[in-house]
Amino acid sequence: MRYLPVVGLVLLTLTGCQSAYYNAMEKVGIHKRDIMVDRVEAAAESQEEAQEQFTSALDSLKALTHFDGGELEEMYNEINSQYEASEDAVEDVQSRISAVEDVSDALFAEWEDELSLYKSATLRRDSAQKLKITKSHYASMLRAMKRAEAKMVPVLDTLRDNALYLKHNLNAAAIGSLKGEFANLERDIQQAIRQMETAIHESNRFIKTLKS
Repeated sequence: MRYLPVVGLVLLTLTGCQSAYYNAMEKVGIHKRDIMVDRVEAAAESQEEAQEQFTSALDSLKALTHFDGGELEEMYNEINSQYEASEDAVEDVQSRISAVEDVSDALFAEWEDELSLYKSATLRRDSAQKLKITKSHYASMLRAMKRAEAKMVPVLDTLRDNALYLKHNLNAAAIGSLKGEFANLERDIQQAIRQMETAIHESNRFIKTLKS
């Protein structure tokens, strides 16, 4: 499910007016908790897409290391295209994580403030305990997301280096030089994918907490 593309309200997000956006969504029955679920799901999806893109980039580098004659310009275009697509994927992941952080700040602040409105001490304690548990699960998820994001950066740096090097050294000797980088890139991509898998697992776990 996607709540964000509600006609007329999405314009508020484009202006960065998140507080007004949340208030407007509340008026049509879409609460911060709903938006949180939506954004966490979107963040998990963006990480899955980043996994696929990194795997595609790795396949292209594998093909480059087995280069045995042909058009080097085409190889460069392919590697550069993979770098640009990977850069877009990483930026999307970073943007999705920021969106999750924004709504979590708003949700937890509201939840905290509303504890003082309870007349029933029992219900207040129960709500406070649920808030504590939700925050704990959220913190675990966010740490996993941040670790995955951090692992993406070395991959992106290596892809950029390879594309730049190939751009200015379109010859067989350049291919030989890049072969030495391949093992490190493969390791970094595998580590990034593992971290993203963990982040996706934590995201699913957190969504269950919100829905329980």
